[in-house]
Amino acid sequence: MQTENGKKRETRFFRVSEENFDAILDEAAMIIRRGGTVAFPTETVYGLGADGLNPDAVLKIFEAKERPPGNPLSSLSILERILEKSQKNIPEKAIRLMDAFWPGPLTIVLEKNDIVPEITSGNLSSIGLRMPDHRIPLELVKRSGTPLAAPSANLSGKPSPSLAIHVLADLTGRIDAVIDGGGTAIGLDSTVIDMTVEPPAVLRLGAVGIDELEKVIGKVRPMYSGAETGAGESIPEKRAGQKYGHYTPDTKVVLVEGERDRVSEKIGILLKDCLSKGQKVGLFLSNETAGFFTAEGLSAHECFLLGSRKEPEEAAKRLFEGLRALDAKGLDVILADGSFSLSALELLSLAG
Repeated sequence: MQTENGKKRETRFFRVSEENFDAILDEAAMIIRRGGTVAFPTETVYGLGADGLNPDAVLKIFEAKERPPGNPLSSLSILERILEKSQKNIPEKAIRLMDAFWPGPLTIVLEKNDIVPEITSGNLSSIGLRMPDHRIPLELVKRSGTPLAAPSANLSGKPSPSLAIHVLADLTGRIDAVIDGGGTAIGLDSTVIDMTVEPPAVLRLGAVGIDELEKVIGKVRPMYSGAETGAGESIPEKRAGQKYGHYTPDTKVVLVEGERDRVSEKIGILLKDCLSKGQKVGLFLSNETAGFFTAEGLSAHECFLLGSRKEPEEAAKRLFEGLRALDAKGLDVILADGSFSLSALELLSLAG
């Protein structure tokens, strides 16, 4: 547990509204300027921010998240400071991505300049930058007057938080403050693309799809966790945004994929097998697959509905919320419906 003077750190809780917005953001910005840590909503997930140019403040993020110090952090940036003249090699394609997706759910990895501390980049030569499409972090950056180091506001290895209560569950007593701005609009982490290589490489699949990226800059390499390309090449392990895994609940997750008409049947077979072994089972389903189970009279100990296959964006929004909800039930296994045409569910296969 992170401590301060031998005592558990007090975590302040701010529920923001139009009436108190200025007062809360000013208070939160003061905490940042003093070297503290503040969790806040973005359009993707809740982030945990500290002064990205203050090594002592950044260290508090690693301590709070129980994250290895060699794992680089993404930054919510004041572009004039991070992308100033000393910034190295900003590719023309990176500028096109900024124009197309910023503010928004895309983290762009560039070669870092000398103003970024080594701890922020995990001692790497690159840094992941993002401009979120959310009023609270943009105002927090502006009022604190510094770029923020801001990974997701969760314990390392836990599903990313889409609600303030998720942040409190993981980080109460570890950070200085939480700003509750309601549920996040997307609920899925930003996509991370490495622009220091050619063709650019997707290091983490998230809210922006590969097809969307390729419409703007042409061919990209869809590689996750150092996976090989068709040519047998692989992205170096130590790249900003890629070194360690994400999306890992404590409960074993089995993603059941295949033709949509067969997925329900396959989950049913697995469910019966797990129940016969005395296992406590949770189901993570589309509405359509849930309808199959109702018709067949099958049920599990717990069930979380992601929504309709026809609305994959809504399913993505509920992905981490559902993982956390089921993970808290003390289950032996979670059977996840892979019948969505949805990149978010592909992440579950990486978690297993």
